[in-house]
Order: sequence, then C-alpha cells, then structure tokens
Amino acid sequence: MTRRLLIIGYGRMGKLVDQLSGSYGFEVAGRLDIDNNRGGAGITADQVRDVDVAIDFSTADAVPDNLPRLARQGVNLVVGTTGWQEREADMRKVADEGRIGVVAAANFSLGVNLFLALTERAAELFAPREEFGAWVHEIHHAAKIDAPSGTALAMRAAMEQHGYSSAIDMASTRAGSAPGTHTVGFDGPVETIALTHTTRDRATFARGALEAARWLHGRRGWFSMRDVLGLHP
Repeated sequence: MTRRLLIIGYGRMGKLVDQLSGSYGFEVAGRLDIDNNRGGAGITADQVRDVDVAIDFSTADAVPDNLPRLARQGVNLVVGTTGWQEREADMRKVADEGRIGVVAAANFSLGVNLFLALTERAAELFAPREEFGAWVHEIHHAAKIDAPSGTALAMRAAMEQHGYSSAIDMASTRAGSAPGTHTVGFDGPVETIALTHTTRDRATFARGALEAARWLHGRRGWFSMRDVLGLHP
C-alpha cells in the first residue's frame, strides 16, 4: 500500500528522504522549504489533502510553526529537527488537542538508539562508583548549528534518569564533514571505559525517519524511536 508523504525541509536530509521514500512505500506528495513555507505558510488544506504523514527536517525555529498547522489538518508528523526541545511541552499539547501522532527523536539511527540503551545501563552500573567521572563528547560537521547535539543531550538525560547523579562533562566539536560521532566515557584513577557510536552515512537518519513514518500510520500520541523500535522494557 502506497502512502502519501509531505517532506518539510529540503536540505541534505530532506533530499535523502525523498530519494529513499519509494523503497519504504511512500509517494512524495509535496516538498516544502524556506522558499514556500516561511512561517508554516505552505502547510495548507490543499497542500496536505490526502497526505498520510509529514517528515520535518527543517530548522528548530520552524518546528513550532509547522507542527500546529499539521495538527489542525490532522496530519501525523515525524520530527527529525533538533534544537526546539524547549518548546516540547507546548508542542505535545498541540499534538494532543489535534489528535495526531508524532514521533520526535534527537536521532533516528537504529544504532544510536541501541547505543542510548547501552548508555542507560552503563549509568546504572557506574552510579555508585564515585571514583569514576563521566563525560559526553560529540563531533559533527561544521555546518551543524546546535551544540551540544540533540543526541548528546539525550545521552546526558538518559544517564541522569537512570541514577547517575554526578557531574557529566559535555563537549562538542564542529569540523569538516563528519556526519556524527558520540562518545560516553567513565574515567577512574587507573582505567577508562568509553562507548562510541560513529555514523558513516547520513542515510541512516533518513531511513530511520521513514521507518518511523511507516510505523506511525494510524497511531495517535507522542512517541520516540524507542517506541518505534520496541526498546522499552
């Protein structure tokens, strides 16, 4: 069954979603970017007619414009943009009132989401070990605006939620064309333990977003990639 997809944000990620959409059973119904969707103006009843789901890889400032307009039209949404999380409570309320489904994630990579699960377990193991200090370091391409990355912030939050109460040093590097590398480490008096995830191809994010869009069909509520991948205990 072919479903109709609206792509919001037509930079590198939006174009990858476009290229891969057919292999996930989607027909692209429209492509919106800064030229035709300033302030969410491109999300009209005509534009979203018969659209099953939208994938937003635009900008942090655009998400609070796009999501309410999609909610008013009853269109489910996958949000791949980061940097807007301070507005999440408002957006959750809008999605709930609009009775739409939303998958919002800092990172849509399968490997990263498994990595986050490992990070949670590591936090539980190291929480009682006061002799170990912890850090999170992430590297992304020079054009990435937000720092720390949404994934790095999610890693820190996961550690804190799983009992790690000591300080967690955060560091970011922006250089070259790196798609993304994240490391969580624990350093003790005579030894160091580090877990690292490295992305080799940005297509992993587009594939994850498309998988989430396919999973979201017919669902209502606010979800994460953990829901999509069934990673909850």
